[in-house]
Order: sequence, then C-alpha cells, then structure tokens
Amino acid sequence: MKEQPTRCPWCGNDPLYRSYHDQQWGIPVHDDTLLFEMLLLEGAQAGLSWLTILRKRENYRHAFDGFNPDKIAAYDDTDRARLLADAGIVRNRLKIESAIKNARAVLRIQQEFGSLDDYFWQFVAGEPVINHWQSMADIPARTPTSDQMSKDLKQRGCNFVGSTICYAFMQATGMVNDHLVDCFCHPDNK
Repeated sequence: MKEQPTRCPWCGNDPLYRSYHDQQWGIPVHDDTLLFEMLLLEGAQAGLSWLTILRKRENYRHAFDGFNPDKIAAYDDTDRARLLADAGIVRNRLKIESAIKNARAVLRIQQEFGSLDDYFWQFVAGEPVINHWQSMADIPARTPTSDQMSKDLKQRGCNFVGSTICYAFMQATGMVNDHLVDCFCHPDNK
C-alpha cells in the first residue's frame, strides 16, 4: 500500500477536499474569472464549512453563468427567484444579493485597474507570501493585509468580504501560502 504524503490536517480524508488542497489551495491564481469565482464562493461559505461549498461548486458554476461578472451584474428579480429556488447552491437571499452586488463592483474594479488580477495582487506587491507555520494553531484567521483588502472592497461596494473571508480568499488564490512546513505542498518541499 502506497504511503500518503503529509498534508495539512484540515483536508482530512475526503477525496474532494484532498484534491482541492493538493491542486488548488495556495497556488497563485491570476485569472480574473477564477478570482471572481473564489471571491463569490468564499462569501457563500460564511458560516458554513468549505467542504459544503466545494461540493456545490459545480452547481454554482452552472447557476451563476460560469462566474461571468457581466452576466451576474445584470441579474434581475427573475434571476434572484431562480437562484433562491436552486437547491444546488446555498439559498440565502443575502448571499445571492451579495454575489450580484459584488459582480457590479468587480466590473468597476476591472475598469479602474485593468484586471481583477492587478487589483488583488497589489495587496501582496505581486508576489505570494510564503509562510512557515508549524501547526494549524499558528495560522491566523486574518492579517493586517486582509484587513486592508476587506476595507477597500467594502469601500468599493462589496459585501461578505470581511477580513476573515478576505484572508481565506488570499489562501485559496495563492496570494498567501499557508501550507504547513511539513506538508508536501509547501514550496520548500517541492
């Protein structure tokens, strides 16, 4: 039997969670659509487990037009009703409204900065922050950088973008690499 590599303990034994941990979490993302997807999904996750959202991710892609901010920004009451009736996503009125509101803000950000990539990565000067945490207890829930990102996003009209959500977004999109030092995904172990 092949020995499993050492992973961050948060992903447990669930194959979907392990795949996300191994192939996405902490890997730098520079694609505007995927950045918007992760922003929307992190907001949807508030109060829930990330595994719940991962299990619904494909449903979200379908329900939210492939995370196209142009389409989502134009959603009307018919779209809102459709989303509230969709059992494949988190049917929370505030989170659905947030996705629409955030899509509109993202379009303004893209217009101002040229891309969502340029906007988000400015918070880490264009380079991933590689941390060297020994245990899960060492990893913060928020940082001064996530505080700054949260404040800026709120000023731009976004919601469900508190500092903790922003930090999780930074981890998910590789702006911050918080794999533990003994995890095979930590950059020092590659």
